[in-house]
Amino acid sequence: MSFEWVWTENNLQFLAEAFLINFEIALISMVLALALALPLALLSISPVAPVRLAAKTWVDIFRNLPLILMILFLALQLPDSLKAGWQDNAPTWLPEALRSQFVLAGIGGLVLYNSAVLAEVFRAGILSLDRGQREAAAALGLRYREQMRLVVLPQGLRRMVPATVSQLITLNKDTTLVSIIAIQEVVRSGRILAGTAGNPFAGGSAVEAPILSVMIVIGLMFVVVNFALSRISRRLEIQQGRRTATTEEAPPVAEPAPA
Repeated sequence: MSFEWVWTENNLQFLAEAFLINFEIALISMVLALALALPLALLSISPVAPVRLAAKTWVDIFRNLPLILMILFLALQLPDSLKAGWQDNAPTWLPEALRSQFVLAGIGGLVLYNSAVLAEVFRAGILSLDRGQREAAAALGLRYREQMRLVVLPQGLRRMVPATVSQLITLNKDTTLVSIIAIQEVVRSGRILAGTAGNPFAGGSAVEAPILSVMIVIGLMFVVVNFALSRISRRLEIQQGRRTATTEEAPPVAEPAPA
């Protein structure tokens, strides 16, 4: 298995630029998923039963649907006017891949799936708080919204940070699925590189790039980035553990009674 193609011409740069597209899609999707997940989590623990049932149903549906199915469905069912409008009016400073008419379907599928997963993470984080926190807030006369905004969420969100970073790692890997709707991300670029390298007539370099070695290099890119994110997640988890840890002081030693 040859890796000579890696340092031939600009092959590695070609893959790195495509990998950046994956990471940009992951970041955009994560921001939108977070914005949708928190309201879903709050609605799923709402004291109003119909609201709670509707939110839980939404979360259960999109959390259990295959992500690739959602991406394909949106690519086929989004209105052509919406897709064409994005392609014609997308900011010119965006990379060409992010101005594709299908990028909305890719990001939409990632947002729907990950917002449902994160909503469950948030819900679990909120419910993991000691019940006495809310009872104490209620005793102070705070209404339900004030309890959540001032007492529950500030503590619960800190507990959710490591799990949220872990989901970002998963989302970053899932961005490779958008290649099925012709978005020029790293896996699709890798296939193009493997098909054109060694064939100057196809615009490739003079050195062949076996598909297996190309995919190994792409895999290493994901390993490096996701390992860095996992270390961040681990550090945040340790810091959170130190913050919430309690130390018990030894009881004072009683002095002997005077004779």
